[in-house]
Amino acid sequence: MSGGFARYRAAMDEGRYLRVVNYHNTPASTADRLREELAAYAASFACVTLEDLDRFYATGEWGLDRPGFIPVFYEGYLNNATVAAPICEELGIVAWFPVITRFIDCPVPEQRAFADAHDIDLVEEELGSEQLAMTWDQVAQIAERHVVIPHTGSHEQISKVVTPADAEREIFAPRRAVEKVTGREAPGFVWLYGAPFGTSPEQDRAVLDAGYRYQISNTMIQRIA
Repeated sequence: MSGGFARYRAAMDEGRYLRVVNYHNTPASTADRLREELAAYAASFACVTLEDLDRFYATGEWGLDRPGFIPVFYEGYLNNATVAAPICEELGIVAWFPVITRFIDCPVPEQRAFADAHDIDLVEEELGSEQLAMTWDQVAQIAERHVVIPHTGSHEQISKVVTPADAEREIFAPRRAVEKVTGREAPGFVWLYGAPFGTSPEQDRAVLDAGYRYQISNTMIQRIA
């Protein structure tokens, strides 16, 4: 135990760690604050790409001169596409966008009802907006510079996915949808409430069988394959 902690402490002291910062809604009113915050992270941390992560897990070599940083924008809100993604591109930051695929599929007039029924929080300034989710065209555009992954199909928690039909809807179909639209691999997966890999064997097996390589939880990005 002490040896493991010593290695962990040494990695932290040497800057061999990854800071993941979670965001959800990014309305226009927060654009200046978001830009300032992301710029501060970019000044102190190295932007970590998917290739950097893959190389680290393949070789054990950190390969960066500073601690790493990944911003993660959840749900698939329209304002993630119109506000967050352009700011990241302006600053040269690669972000991850876990999207709720059935939210994006939802017809625009039904998006408010879908959000209310699936624990998708909305901000007051956008309650009168008709469109709340990004389009699949915007997902494809974001994927040209960033990493797009499923955040389940319906914003579902791990304990509610118990049948093969549940797994198809929440785990398998979302990956196919993202990959079809983007033409790129969807390498990771995220549960509602950020459940980690390794706590629910049946659901873990479904995530692996779907082909995901990473899982984001509340405390880490796990290499699972």
